[in-house]
Amino acid sequence: MSRTKKGFDFKKYFDPQPHDENKANPDINEPITRKAIVKSLADIDDLIMKDIKIGKQQVTIIYLSTLVETSIINELVYNSLHESSTVRLEEVFKNFEVVECDQLPMLIHDICSGYTAILFEHTIIKINTFGASDRAITTPENETTVMGPQDGFVENVNTNLSLIKKRIRSPQLKSKSILLGTETKNNVVVLYMDNLVNEENLKRVLTRLENVEYHGFLGMPVLKQLLEDKPFSPFPQFGITVRSDNTIDALLNGKIIVMMNGSPEAAILPASFMEMFKSPEDYYNRWTTATLLRMLRMAGFFISILLTSTYVSVLTFHPEMLPPQLLQLLAESRSKVPFPPILEVLIIELVIEVLREAGARMPSKIGQTIGIVGGIVIGTAAVEAGLASNILIVLVAVTALLSFIPPSYLMSNAIRFIRYFYIVAAGILGIYGQMIVFAWMFNHLSNMTSLGTPYLTPVIPRRWTDLLDGIIRAPTNFMFQRSGISRAKKDLIRPLDEE
Repeated sequence: MSRTKKGFDFKKYFDPQPHDENKANPDINEPITRKAIVKSLADIDDLIMKDIKIGKQQVTIIYLSTLVETSIINELVYNSLHESSTVRLEEVFKNFEVVECDQLPMLIHDICSGYTAILFEHTIIKINTFGASDRAITTPENETTVMGPQDGFVENVNTNLSLIKKRIRSPQLKSKSILLGTETKNNVVVLYMDNLVNEENLKRVLTRLENVEYHGFLGMPVLKQLLEDKPFSPFPQFGITVRSDNTIDALLNGKIIVMMNGSPEAAILPASFMEMFKSPEDYYNRWTTATLLRMLRMAGFFISILLTSTYVSVLTFHPEMLPPQLLQLLAESRSKVPFPPILEVLIIELVIEVLREAGARMPSKIGQTIGIVGGIVIGTAAVEAGLASNILIVLVAVTALLSFIPPSYLMSNAIRFIRYFYIVAAGILGIYGQMIVFAWMFNHLSNMTSLGTPYLTPVIPRRWTDLLDGIIRAPTNFMFQRSGISRAKKDLIRPLDEE
């Protein structure tokens, strides 16, 4: 695949073997004719080809009936042709695009995207008649907030762009469209503020997108994984959101947004570890409440990965660390359990994962019932049968709840995954094993980057003002610089003419 600086090279993109000089695609240089279009769209049941005679000239209309709206094509095409007494395009059609005679692959792509092609004797034009139904704009279910905007993205990228552009009414908001996916040909849009974005970051994003070769994308999270710096890391390296306010905040901080047609998610590039624990509601609340919630999320992260593994360590290797009363309570709780602590914890953790997956895959009402009733019934039965201690049931339930505290769903999944490393290390080496895994995790996070920027920003700040919007969220009046991870052209948020 190749792209020019001025625009997208459709001819080279649509070549299925662009790097094979000995096997050129015969359709690339084939002129647009009725026969060529029929050959390319063969065996497509919803293909409509109609011939209309205007005066002495034969006109062919081509479109896919499942992608166009009947009222739209009647108004824009059929009525305009029937009511016209001339063949001059400017007088017949209000809005159209002329197609060059050697752009057959591009025309086929447009027809498959909902355009109507009209073939005259010496001219070929196309009109956008796309009319497939889209989902209505609703409140995002996985990023809910009490205050702030309640509109979430949908699967139509044009609708999502309108949500952004009606909030940022500036010519500095730029967008670039790229077609990706050799089979699906997804429309990917890169958004950025031209006066704020870091040129190096933008160049890296565009270069990575140009080098993506994939048969098709089911959603934005698939493309996001192909753009990350460390694909083997369990931690998400780019932010992902379905909220318009999250996207606006990222753009105003000099970050880059990548959106895809057919997917409601938007990727935020770059992103830091701390940003995975931030919520849009932090900026709508008072700074005291926001700081408390952020501290709770960070504390929940460490408790979630260490609580059950510490239970294994203490009971297996370090019982002397507990007060006698608590040790006696644990001993009584585990008196009927035949398994070692590590196996007991792994069984209960896996049961919780099964309940979580079952609840997520079932219809919402049934899923909630399975999650609540199943957890109570199985937990009670496991304790009475002597398969687990009642204290462990409490600890596992707490860690399961804490893993959902981060606003980022991908970070929640990462917490659930790395917790098993801590449990296994605790069962083998005790607290020493936990500290080895903790050191590995911290070293891994320290070496990670997001578009070449340190992932632990602002824990390791690029500038001291990053600390004002980290674990502690300072009052808005004190946040006068943009985040260091974006490396924006303009550092100061106010005054507007500082640079």
